[in-house]
Amino acid sequence: MSKIKAGQGHPYARIMGVGGYRPTRVVPNEVILETIDSSDEWIRSRSGIATRHWASDEETVAAMSVEAAGKAIADAGIRPEQIGAVVVSTVSHFKQTPAIATEIADKIGAGRPAAFDISAGCAGFGYGLTLAKGMVVEGSAEYVLVIGVERLSDLTDLSDRATAFLFGDGAGAVIVGPSKEPRIGPTVWGSEGDKAETIKQTESWEAYRNGTPDKFPAITQEGQAVFRWAVFEMAKVAQQALDAAGITADDLDVFIPHQANERIIDSMVKTLKLPEHVTVARDVRTTGNTSAASIPLAMERLLATGEAKSGDTALVIGFGAGLVYAATVVTLP
Repeated sequence: MSKIKAGQGHPYARIMGVGGYRPTRVVPNEVILETIDSSDEWIRSRSGIATRHWASDEETVAAMSVEAAGKAIADAGIRPEQIGAVVVSTVSHFKQTPAIATEIADKIGAGRPAAFDISAGCAGFGYGLTLAKGMVVEGSAEYVLVIGVERLSDLTDLSDRATAFLFGDGAGAVIVGPSKEPRIGPTVWGSEGDKAETIKQTESWEAYRNGTPDKFPAITQEGQAVFRWAVFEMAKVAQQALDAAGITADDLDVFIPHQANERIIDSMVKTLKLPEHVTVARDVRTTGNTSAASIPLAMERLLATGEAKSGDTALVIGFGAGLVYAATVVTLP
């Protein structure tokens, strides 16, 4: 017989609050066109993007995260010191160690929570949400702060016609806490490492350190391959998440996919046969692709504008570099 005592957890978990931060500088397509041979019409037709936000020197990964976290904490109605864990998903914190989560935890006054970073690209929010749910249910944390944050402008090659217009900066955060009813469904997640080269950093930090190349590393991708994978494979994953939650598309109120490309979003809506009543997040138009931050930022905007409301049933799915993906059904806070 085991001598190990079980954790004092909760039957279920839920998203209790959400917050977002977008840098003050708004960058229209005209600025991007100064460095690539393209047009505003081409960028909009290929991606749906009209503007994006780029961070200033003061709007660091930590600073943006603290702003988003503060809003999420206030929205959840808890105190910072009640947070038992801080999970930060980012690919644009340029220090190998310590984890930026520890700095954020200290700056928000969270006390001494568990704090760590994860790297799961555009699926990072879904990965963090799943970890947070597990902690609450298992009992290792009462409340968990999950942050998706990126400064992708630091990793953008403005001479790369395929990616220069895609990326933006920002931070989104949620508080996950206990629930008496299931409010976060089972996660359908995974990876396809055989396709890892389709989205990648151009050069390793080691190569950059050694002077080959002399150009700062950036994010690059094989656009058509990524588009085909997202359109044909991620709709299947989204459907699996609906099935795992025991609902159909007709039961949905909101669809919040990773804000990578509006054409991908449109294709997923069509493949999933989402009813007209389902609100679809299209934050990509004015925020661009913010990787791990895109889902919580889109969620925050939908709630702030009234396009979605507390208690709505939402399907969220993130997908990207790795290639990795994560999808689940949640009740909006």
